[in-house]
Amino acid sequence: MQKYRKICTVTVQNLYLCNQINKKIMEQLIANYRRLLQLTESRFHRYMYDKVNWNGRLVGIVGARGVGKTTMILQHIKEKMDVNRCLYVNAEDFYFASHKLVDLADEFTKMGGEYLYIDEIHRYDGWSRELKLMYDYHPELKIVFSGSSIIDINKGVKADLSRRAVKYTMYGLSFREYLELFEGIKSKVYTLDEVLEHKVEMDTDFRPLMYFRRYLEKGYYPFALEDDYGEKLLNIVTKTLETDIPEYANMNVSTGRKLKRLMAVIAESVPFKPNMVTLAEVLGISRNNVADYLLYIEEAGLIIQLRDQTGGVRSIGKVDKVYLENTNLIYSLTKKDRVEIGNVRETFFMNQLRVVDDPITSPVSDFLVGDRTFEVGGRNKKQKQIRDIKKAYVVKDDIEYGALNVIPLWMFGLLY
Repeated sequence: MQKYRKICTVTVQNLYLCNQINKKIMEQLIANYRRLLQLTESRFHRYMYDKVNWNGRLVGIVGARGVGKTTMILQHIKEKMDVNRCLYVNAEDFYFASHKLVDLADEFTKMGGEYLYIDEIHRYDGWSRELKLMYDYHPELKIVFSGSSIIDINKGVKADLSRRAVKYTMYGLSFREYLELFEGIKSKVYTLDEVLEHKVEMDTDFRPLMYFRRYLEKGYYPFALEDDYGEKLLNIVTKTLETDIPEYANMNVSTGRKLKRLMAVIAESVPFKPNMVTLAEVLGISRNNVADYLLYIEEAGLIIQLRDQTGGVRSIGKVDKVYLENTNLIYSLTKKDRVEIGNVRETFFMNQLRVVDDPITSPVSDFLVGDRTFEVGGRNKKQKQIRDIKKAYVVKDDIEYGALNVIPLWMFGLLY
């Protein structure tokens, strides 16, 4: 009997000790969360801020590294929520070295928590299964999760989360957002129809081309004004190719290096017309693997593939051209004397349009968007290629305003 009492006493003491440790850990998580809220500015909101249904039971926000997902989540908590009923955590926190996501959800709900925000969730092994359990076991808890790796998020959502999670994809800054964030110039969001019908209205003293050049080189990512922007951008590319994709695809180190070689080939050749056989020989892999690698890099937010039919990144359509995902990547990954302005123009057009529509290759021109044909070029671009085509437009760089079917390139940066 005494032995039993001794065991019970030790057990109670252990439970008490564990509860005290868990309490301290939770207090530290809350302290970190509150400190991040204090550091979060509210002067500018990304285009997705009001598009997300923040009250959904399970909401996923995905996108490439560095586009501002974390800041947007913290802004929402700070501005719209009772911070005492919320908790923000990063899935890379040391807490998760000895605890599970489900442990956090259990502890948080016991304290009366109602809104749990989990950032960088793709860095947590087995996250999709645990999210499912949290969703099923805690119907009173609303969960928002985000991840920098689109590929891993898509993989997880398909693992029985598709019926539960609502997913939003977030892209980098539009030219409109850049103007507001970095130049203090505000503009409404215009529809594609409004742009094509010359309904864009800006202040009479606004000179877009000077700002447009800056945006093309250093304006797509919200951290563009920070020191060492180029190095930070290269760091994003490296981590994506060496960490995110290999972890998702179970690649070894040597295969990861081949991804970097493929990315280098694309950067030097864009707009790149892929020859799968040649690429396979250069990289020492099978032809089918080349297509897979390109898809991985695309889903991770480093390239865009222009196909001959609609359907997004998983389209079965034939790939006609491969572009870097945005123009900042062109200037960061390409030697200055090798930057081709025609490629920059097409990349910008493709990058901005795909947020609101699905551009595909045109049999006679550069792009087809719905039933509209677009030819992209400089100030002296002629109408020859689209002369006999209905609903055809010449998109010209180096002009401030257009007329008839001539549209300034910069205006397509006002679509989101």
